[in-house]
Amino acid sequence: MKHKPFVIVVSAPSGTGKTTVLNYLKTLDNNLFYSVSATSRAKRPGEVDGRDYIFVSRQKFERWIEQGELLEWAEVYGEYYGTPRKPVRDALSRGMDIIMDLDVQGKRSLEREFKDDLVSIFLLPPDLAVLKQRLISRGAEDEEKLKLRLALAESELRWAYEYEYWVINDDVEKAANRILSIINAERMRQKRVIYKDLKK
Repeated sequence: MKHKPFVIVVSAPSGTGKTTVLNYLKTLDNNLFYSVSATSRAKRPGEVDGRDYIFVSRQKFERWIEQGELLEWAEVYGEYYGTPRKPVRDALSRGMDIIMDLDVQGKRSLEREFKDDLVSIFLLPPDLAVLKQRLISRGAEDEEKLKLRLALAESELRWAYEYEYWVINDDVEKAANRILSIINAERMRQKRVIYKDLKK
């Protein structure tokens, strides 16, 4: 069944396992385009340009801002992050649905751009104790940094009320399939289905 393509924003507090869930989701549906954010920050060891981020100079990023080449952008700790407009628009024109991994500010910007063609999903940890354990298991965090990360995660949880759907990540495979169920249901919304024999 053909449908009008749309944008799916997935947000989550740090340590919720969003990247792992989205990587699993990639294996389940080949009609999803995964938007890659651009950044002016330096590439870290192990990162791949075009897969993890699109790495550009600060000057190029600022030129993109001036020329309206970004769907949304923000400056975080002195570095720019944003979503290039062209790859998203190209994928939509090919009939693909778009997955974006964004924070609440990015989601708000896209709501202005896409309005009814945006679906928002908030990924939640089973509870804060599990989230704390996940952050600890990442390692390389001293007690003070861990406290700060937990406090930030707790404050980020308040954003959940701005989202249409909540998915609890108690199991990566189940969480990815729950997200896919939401996407499939949204594809069948009356306003999105393209059915040539029914006209308004």
